[in-house]
Amino acid sequence: MNNAVTGFSKLSKEEKINWIANEYFSTPTEAIALLKNYWNSDKKTQQLHDEFIENTITNFYIPLGIAPNFLINGQYSTIPMAIEESSVVAAASKTAKFWSTRGGFKATVINTEKIGQVHFIYNGDVSKLNLFFAQTKAVFFTETESITKNMQKRGGGILDIVLNDKTDLLPNYFQLHATFETKDSMGANFINSCLEQFAKTLKEEASTYELFSEKEKDIHVVMSILSNYVPNCLVRAEVSCPIEELTEKHIQHPKEFAEKFVQAVQIAEVEPYRAVTHNKGIMNGIDAVVLATGNDFRAVEAGIHAYASRNGKYSSLSHAKIENGIFTFWLEIPLALGTIGGLTTLHPLVKFSLEMLKKPSAKELMQIVAVAGLAQNFAALRSLTTTGIQEGHMKMHLNNIINQFEATDKERVLIRKHFKHHAVSHNAVVDFIENLRK
Repeated sequence: MNNAVTGFSKLSKEEKINWIANEYFSTPTEAIALLKNYWNSDKKTQQLHDEFIENTITNFYIPLGIAPNFLINGQYSTIPMAIEESSVVAAASKTAKFWSTRGGFKATVINTEKIGQVHFIYNGDVSKLNLFFAQTKAVFFTETESITKNMQKRGGGILDIVLNDKTDLLPNYFQLHATFETKDSMGANFINSCLEQFAKTLKEEASTYELFSEKEKDIHVVMSILSNYVPNCLVRAEVSCPIEELTEKHIQHPKEFAEKFVQAVQIAEVEPYRAVTHNKGIMNGIDAVVLATGNDFRAVEAGIHAYASRNGKYSSLSHAKIENGIFTFWLEIPLALGTIGGLTTLHPLVKFSLEMLKKPSAKELMQIVAVAGLAQNFAALRSLTTTGIQEGHMKMHLNNIINQFEATDKERVLIRKHFKHHAVSHNAVVDFIENLRK
């Protein structure tokens, strides 16, 4: 039976590893060797990684790939993608090349407004609370001047603060709903610092407000936190061309393809079961670039999926239409990203990725990420409506099966040669390998 451990965080890295190896593994030396095999040979780089999080024991590698030939607003980009799922980078690259000869991708940032809220309980006369807020709103801006000074120099800061009455949802529940512009930083620390000052100001000002009774002066702040739902931090990406220009190897009848493609998108717009998988494909592209550029893919995922449900039903993030012989495919998504601060200045590969992208602003990165999502979605829908999703995916998955069975170099050559002309499945590959070895 495994034992509880006390003071684990105070142990050295070596002591943590030894405890884990001896507590959970039948061959501790092998477990220790595995963990150390994934350490960076450069001690300075490894120390940097060790200090990103707590209780670090090793590095967990995810491949960093690149997808070239993305023509975005008339400029070519090579996009970094950190992801472990086979076929994603290949699909993005193929789509980029396809659209590079058909006008490329167009991307536009619609807005960059971010949100934070102070959630509080007020037990009293609502009309007095409204009057209090109107009379003291300016104080919230004044009291945060030391926090907002540097952000304002960059053109950002607090945009507005409003009082929201949420008593229809919970008894006595109100919120200060604030909007922010954070320019090239994602802005989480900035926003949360402002919110915590708002909360302090709220309590202090309420405690001396002469129109409040003693009961009303006792405002209870529950929490102050940014929101990862940013429906007004929007970017649009699209591709379009005359239907006849859609012709390629797997698209012999472009009009039929375009109509079927639009139908596939319409199904994802009305059927949540399909929409979830449809949007997951979009996120394959988005998350990979978000991760490669040191941004928070969990925050991005949460915000985007909330946006997909904004009309009361989960639906497709992308849309398609045919008008006057022109095929158009587009998406609009909320993206709160940063290109300064956090991992962007610490992680060597994040810095590498951003430099490869020509050191984009936050707005430019929003456009690149949205395009990656649209490209991935196009690739998936093109496969689904033509050859089927498994043909390309299983060929990419072939490497994983080969590695699983530790094929020799000679066997690899023979396996790949065989499956150039035969359907790939796990059983088929296993059977072929077993026959090779007989």
